[in-house]
Amino acid sequence: MEQRAAGRKLTEKGLATRGRIIEGAVREVRARGVAATTLDDVRNATRTSKSQLFHYFPEGKSGLLLAVARWEADLVLSDQQPYLDELTSWDAWKSWRDVVVRRYREQGQQCPLSTLLSGIGRSEPESRDIVVGLLSSWQERLATGIRRMRDQGEVGAGVDADRSAAALLAGLQGGVVVMLATGSVTHLEIAIDSAIEQLRASAD
Repeated sequence: MEQRAAGRKLTEKGLATRGRIIEGAVREVRARGVAATTLDDVRNATRTSKSQLFHYFPEGKSGLLLAVARWEADLVLSDQQPYLDELTSWDAWKSWRDVVVRRYREQGQQCPLSTLLSGIGRSEPESRDIVVGLLSSWQERLATGIRRMRDQGEVGAGVDADRSAAALLAGLQGGVVVMLATGSVTHLEIAIDSAIEQLRASAD
C-alpha cells in the first residue's frame, strides 16, 4: 500500500481510511464496471466526503482506479498463498496448481484486473508498472520454489530456475488468455501440468 497522499506521509488512521476507500471502490468497480463507476458512487458507498476523497486521491478517478488495479494485482498473488511461497515439495506444487486453476475457474471470463487495465489504458506507464510488478514478483516466487526443489534433488541440477519460471508463467498466462476468450480452463491446466511434469522429469 502506498504510504503517501498529496505529498504527505499518511498516519496509521490515514492508511486505514485510504484502504477503506480503495476497498469500497473495488466493490463498486466490480459491480458497475470501470466506465460506469463514478467518484460519487465511491463516496456514497464508503461514506467519504469529496474533500476527503481528493485528499487521498488528488488525481481523482484516474488515481483511484490505479490504486484499485494495484489492489487487484496484489490479490492475484495473495490468493495463491500460502502455497506460492512454500513450493518445497511436489504436493505443495500440486496444491499451488489447484489453487490457481480454481481461482480462474471461479473467475471465468470476468477478470477484474484485466478489465481495469483496459479501462485505464494498457499503454499508460502506470498500468505497465502494475503488470510488470505483478509478473516479476510472480516469476521470482516460482523461481525460488524451483531452486528449492533443485537443491533437494527433486529437479535436475542443470535446470535454470529463472528460465523455467519464466516459461511456466508464460504458459500459465497463455492459458488465461485462452480462458478469457473461451471460458474454458483446459489450456491453463495443461500449461501448468506440462511445466510441472517437465520439472519432475528433469531429475531422472
